[in-house]
Amino acid sequence: MFIRNAWYVGAWDHEVGRVMRRRILLGEPVAFFRREDGVPVALEDRCCHRQAPLSLGKLVGNTVECPYHGLQFDATGACVKVPSQDRVPASARVKSYPVVERNHWIWIWMGDPAKADPALIEDFHWMDDPHWGFGGSSLHVDANYLLLVENLLDTTHLPFLHPESLGTGAFARSEFEVTREGDRIKVTRWLMDQPPAPFHQRMGDFADGVNVDRWQIAQFAPPSFVKLDVGSAIAGTGARQGDRSKGMNMFNLNAITPETEKTAHYFWAQAYNFKLDQRWISDLVRQQVNAAFLQDMTMLTAQQQNMDLGPSPVVNLGQDKAWVAMRQIVARLVAEEQQTAPRSVAAA
Repeated sequence: MFIRNAWYVGAWDHEVGRVMRRRILLGEPVAFFRREDGVPVALEDRCCHRQAPLSLGKLVGNTVECPYHGLQFDATGACVKVPSQDRVPASARVKSYPVVERNHWIWIWMGDPAKADPALIEDFHWMDDPHWGFGGSSLHVDANYLLLVENLLDTTHLPFLHPESLGTGAFARSEFEVTREGDRIKVTRWLMDQPPAPFHQRMGDFADGVNVDRWQIAQFAPPSFVKLDVGSAIAGTGARQGDRSKGMNMFNLNAITPETEKTAHYFWAQAYNFKLDQRWISDLVRQQVNAAFLQDMTMLTAQQQNMDLGPSPVVNLGQDKAWVAMRQIVARLVAEEQQTAPRSVAAA
């Protein structure tokens, strides 16, 4: 169902503190909190005694106290106190998940803890780079997480879902190329010498009547990350050859974490490298992009509702090359993980 031996984003850094936060990730309940020294912790949000949610309990120093019968668990998941008896059963423990705080996100590994190498965390350095500002947020997705990945890889929907912000009539016919390197997919789109999209017009301060060369370069990395290099520059000033100085450039950064088969958590940020001394830009970027993504969420929810009614014939188009390849990669990685899991269990 999901790739488990991978890093996912579980929360924004500001969401995790000394009050426990519950999230369902890959079908498992997780309780996030910070130890007294500020280090983030993620425990299974399900007491091993009667399955009560630990997140409804309280923190006692660095231990979590179950709200039902008062069992206490340390940051490793081991039960350290049973109020009704002196002996703590050796088997009394809950899962403790590897976590890393990086690029303003709390990353979590839901699979085999022995394989949780922090070097495998996807690069989102823009959010810590002093040469870039960003605005970001999170959304709940009432649809399968791969539908959102599809949406981000095929942006020919921009003129139709986002005509007032990101779309122009010509963008659906923009030049595009799909390339693949290993399990990573790159979709490069260029729209040359056309009026700028409304959002690009506002961010780039382009004069009325000036045409631009627009690029949108999407990169997918498993299990479910999409980074889009987007921007516009005055037409004919060399943007396609690498000179982007006569326009505006942004990176749309997306980390999608499955919640269940039919729901997901969507963590996103929009990084920009212009007007960094004007703090209002961050709020404006967040508002504008969030408004567009809410339009996407409405469509994804409607898609999922139709899919839940049963199978129906589907026609793929030329624009679908990237997401078709993406689904093949995810399906293969899930199958490979499931094939190795029985041998790992037997060996243990």
